[in-house]
Amino acid sequence: MRWYAPLLYPLSFCYDGVTKLRNHMFDIGLKKHTGFDVPCIVVGNLNVGGSGKTPMVEFLIEALSKKHKIAILSRGYGRKTKGFLMINEHLSPSEVGDEPFQMFSKFRQFAKFAVGEKRVLAIPKILEKHPEINLILLDDAFQHRYLKADLNIMLTTFQQPFFNDFVLPLGRLRESRSGAKRADIVVVSKCPVGIKDSSKENYIENIGNYTSAKTIFSQIQYGEPIAVLGNGGKLKPKAVVVSGLANDSLFVEECEKRVHVIEKLSFKDHHEYTLAEIRHLVELVSSQQDCMLLTTEKDAVKLKNTSFRDYLAEIPIFALPIKISMTKLDEQYLLGQISNMIAEKAYHL
Repeated sequence: MRWYAPLLYPLSFCYDGVTKLRNHMFDIGLKKHTGFDVPCIVVGNLNVGGSGKTPMVEFLIEALSKKHKIAILSRGYGRKTKGFLMINEHLSPSEVGDEPFQMFSKFRQFAKFAVGEKRVLAIPKILEKHPEINLILLDDAFQHRYLKADLNIMLTTFQQPFFNDFVLPLGRLRESRSGAKRADIVVVSKCPVGIKDSSKENYIENIGNYTSAKTIFSQIQYGEPIAVLGNGGKLKPKAVVVSGLANDSLFVEECEKRVHVIEKLSFKDHHEYTLAEIRHLVELVSSQQDCMLLTTEKDAVKLKNTSFRDYLAEIPIFALPIKISMTKLDEQYLLGQISNMIAEKAYHL
């Protein structure tokens, strides 16, 4: 525990009280939530950032777009715009947010993408523009209780499970652990390869103290590095690793398995790169022979900023893509619950 933790207890107690009061007002009907005829699935968490929501949404896009017309609605955290926007190729990451633009870049042929802080107002606008949509995935909306979702998928990481965490600012929880009771499915994300049954049982038992939802488990699966920018299409044996993540430990660990990491630069989540930082990255890579810049998919989106293009054209840049994987039984359960919910909604165009 941090030495100054006792000083944070009063602030955490106050924050916890405010969020509990807000949730109680929704529970007893003093604050109203709105449901929609179109099926709505929320992917969210209790903690601040870094639980793997984006890979989960991408997994669902791949799995569900074969049978459904999907729209993905995000808040667009960190964007420089406000209000509702349908994402298109003329917009930039700074206008719609890092993760929404990343997903749009990868899956624009399979789904529609939008951003809007007020989801209850955004959903009718999506349906007005695209009446063919019959399923909406909401990224990071677990605390957005003005929306009554049809299925709540809550993620918590293996490394920092919510049942061991505390409310801000003492810990990283946006609300108390009891908020997990709203989950319909809990996904323990970023599990180690070959996780033991005894570990799963321990997590299921601890999570069961807060919710009756079924707990399933997922892992991060890294793909082969993809050329993003720069003057070379071949992978180099050495790399400068750069990332802007809430927790980059797994990413760095994977990079170190694949290449000789000369230097690693870790920035905060949703970091906005400056021209000075870009110049520094170029200098680091250029100072080594057979060296490349290796980064995340999310950060690669930001590095494509036109103001950086002339500088980054001097060096090879690759991104390490990620997907999630889970056991066949857990995957069947997750997709089965979604199918059952959609069938019960019986939403027809």
